[in-house]
Amino acid sequence: MASAHPFDTDVLIVGAGIAGLMAAHALAERGLRVILLERGRSVGGRLATRRIGQGRADHGAQFFTVRTPEFQRWIDRWLADNLIFQWSNGWSTGSFLPTPVDGYPRYAVHNGMNALAKHLAAGLDAHVNVQVRAVTPTDAGWRVVDEWQQVYHSKGLVLTPPVPESLALLDAGGATLSAEDRAALERVEYAPCLAGLFVVHGPVYLPDPGAIQRPDEPIPWMADNERKGISPDETVITVHAGPDYSRQLWNISDQEILKMLQAGLQPFLRSVADIGEAQLKRWEYSLPTGFYPRRTLIAEGVPPLAFAGDAFGEPRVEGASMSGLAAGERLAERITV
Repeated sequence: MASAHPFDTDVLIVGAGIAGLMAAHALAERGLRVILLERGRSVGGRLATRRIGQGRADHGAQFFTVRTPEFQRWIDRWLADNLIFQWSNGWSTGSFLPTPVDGYPRYAVHNGMNALAKHLAAGLDAHVNVQVRAVTPTDAGWRVVDEWQQVYHSKGLVLTPPVPESLALLDAGGATLSAEDRAALERVEYAPCLAGLFVVHGPVYLPDPGAIQRPDEPIPWMADNERKGISPDETVITVHAGPDYSRQLWNISDQEILKMLQAGLQPFLRSVADIGEAQLKRWEYSLPTGFYPRRTLIAEGVPPLAFAGDAFGEPRVEGASMSGLAAGERLAERITV
């Protein structure tokens, strides 16, 4: 049912991953009212942590680095709050050689990556389990409709889902972007990732600090969440298939995929170890492979609209964070309170 007021809020943000949460902070700091609409059961997006067996595992983003002064200020704040910790300065390839160090600290989150998202969402007006179906420009801003026909109104809009999904929402609402903006967004592409979570009973060999990274292998990432420090009661291993391998396996059953991922893990298990529970997560839009060159796109010819995410400017958690902040800052300039 539509609100009786001209606007439900100043800005609606679709998606409460790290980009949406950081955009919300930037907007709120400028005195704007914000509502986040998140389709998942929790905020976070790929800052995703799942309970499995008696343990816990990160199955989306595994860690993050910092390369910019802007993000370093947030890192310093989270370190001071004892929210995050430095996990490593590099990863082994699985050989017996010493783990290489490249100078970039890799940070993880106490209790799992999703704890960072929940920390950022504290105090924000975030609505979860809301599946947005269409966004439509109006004379006063934006009209957003969810799957239950609930209608939200706002002066401005931030879209943080993967770009193909954001474009589908605009198409469903009859919104027309400029030819230049549409073409730029359609150049953004993504690769998928299949993530397996395996409860292991028995010893596991993964080099210090409990993870390997092999970018050119079909399975480029494995991590022991117990040694990471987020699963004290059970050993849970996260296994990620690479982009090409994920595409190759995508259309077979979950059970068959888990068998293939387990086969990649098997060489790192001692002979007495066995697999207990196993779960699969499919990330269709995991890794941007075609980028928009700036941190946010502010659409022309429509009410205030910003696009944000890890395909804007720079990839990874840092890129998504900086994109969200840029979207909030730029959109605030276009909205009159």
